[in-house]
Amino acid sequence: MKTGLYIHAAGPGLDALVGRVRTAAEAGLDSAFFSQLTSWDALTVVALSAQQVPGIELGTAIVQTYPRHPLALAGQALTAQAASGNRLTLGVGPSHQQIIEGQFGLSYDRPARHIREYLSALRPLLRGEHVEYRGETLAVTGQVDAPGTEAPSVLVSALGPVMLRVAGELADGTVTVWTGPEAIADHIEPTITRAASQAGRPAPRIVATAMVSVTADPDAVREQVAGQLGFASQFSSYQTMLDRQGLSGVHETVIAGDEAVVARAIRRYAGAGTTELLVSPVGTDAEQARTLDLVASLRDEA
Repeated sequence: MKTGLYIHAAGPGLDALVGRVRTAAEAGLDSAFFSQLTSWDALTVVALSAQQVPGIELGTAIVQTYPRHPLALAGQALTAQAASGNRLTLGVGPSHQQIIEGQFGLSYDRPARHIREYLSALRPLLRGEHVEYRGETLAVTGQVDAPGTEAPSVLVSALGPVMLRVAGELADGTVTVWTGPEAIADHIEPTITRAASQAGRPAPRIVATAMVSVTADPDAVREQVAGQLGFASQFSSYQTMLDRQGLSGVHETVIAGDEAVVARAIRRYAGAGTTELLVSPVGTDAEQARTLDLVASLRDEA
């Protein structure tokens, strides 16, 4: 199992974000992925980071699809791919009704159909092909000319069975959030792997994100996460995933404890079929530093 750093793109300045990528690379991690919120543009930050930090894989988890036409996203992604020397993994997803309708003022109608059609147009665009596509939710006519670039690997934020089937059939894998190793082993891995196999595609990437803290006070860390991100528990797809795991809130998915506790939890992800774990360190600065040190040591162990 590969390990990477999951970086929230909101808050710090650009130099600080690039610095986190450098920290991940110096720690020997495999990758650094950025979230896409209403702050810095994740793909632009990927391109900036790539120019300053060599070697490490870079990605997005995830860029929202509804506000971005496939032609526009393909052009932006291939620009970041060229800037990174073909080190980009493009994570995309429909986001949530509260965000797409409440913030962007767009319809969130039929998200699974939307993603199926979006990928049907996006993947050939990323390969430099001319696309003429007319679907129920979008239309695309055009081509992106980006000489010297390879099509990036594409992941979909898929948690439910329908979205996982779409990801298995049309993408290179899934990127999950608020999902423990049991749910990956029992639900995520078999569903997407079956879909990929039936579509004649290679075994999919299963990229899990997890908030992690090496700490002497796990309850305090979880309370912090509940205060900052507890609202996410109300999003429909997250609610369903939490219910599947017998949990009431996203804070209960946080991996927190001493080094031994955290190491055991991380190893369980590998045993569940996770191909890559993206760690988001939480807690005090000291706790986050301890967390990164542990994750790096486990990477060395692997």
